[in-house]
Amino acid sequence: MGEAGSRPIVLVAMGGHAFMQNGEKGTIEEQERSASEIARLQQNLLNELRRKEVRRYVVTVVTQVLVDESDPAFANPTKPIGPFLTKEDAEKRRDELQWKIKEDAGRGWRRLVPSPRPLRVVQRHMIRDAARAGHIVVACGGGGIPIKKDAQDLYVGVEAVIDKDLTSSVLAADIGAALLIILTAVPQVYLGYGKREQRALGAVTLEELEALYAQGHFPPGSMGPKIEAVIHFLKNGGRRALITNPESLPLAIEGRAGTHFIGRI
Repeated sequence: MGEAGSRPIVLVAMGGHAFMQNGEKGTIEEQERSASEIARLQQNLLNELRRKEVRRYVVTVVTQVLVDESDPAFANPTKPIGPFLTKEDAEKRRDELQWKIKEDAGRGWRRLVPSPRPLRVVQRHMIRDAARAGHIVVACGGGGIPIKKDAQDLYVGVEAVIDKDLTSSVLAADIGAALLIILTAVPQVYLGYGKREQRALGAVTLEELEALYAQGHFPPGSMGPKIEAVIHFLKNGGRRALITNPESLPLAIEGRAGTHFIGRI
């Protein structure tokens, strides 16, 4: 994200599905390798700016995200994390560590943790100010570090994982981003994905999107959170959002690819 002069702020949300290679199973070794590549994002961006003789800087912000400890998600952990385990190993850790576990799509057993809704990004003002100054800001890694307020009104950490797209939409709205881009594994959003009647969406208004979401077209385990993030952004001051994959992004920026969402005019 960034802004120089009068140019608007653009927030780009990217995650594992946008960068996972074909054939990968999501093992800890693959995740560590991907994390190592992404960790070089600041260095690579800075080098690219220098090659183009653009005098801007890249700053990475360790980001804390406030959640509500009364969020129903804490009573119903649903977010699978960590490596895939055998049933025996998973049950052993359940008994010894009080984990919640679940079989994940035939690939093995994983730990479940709560996924509460993000309320506010604590470092939002410094992120906004750095972007307004013309710098590129890398923030909200992993959805951000979830924290809550204790009885003394102090911040304390909580065991949870926040959906990165929802965090991105909250941040985008709070810093006044003109455009929210969500990168994923597919070039467009589809109705009836994987079915014979599959249909790609090109341009969608907020009203149309809310209707489609209410009709159950976007599964909660895949495109659902991304659509929810777009709706939140557009209902909280955002004007435009875009969902596409990294390969299609250049064309999507020109309006020739991806799915574009338009807020209230």
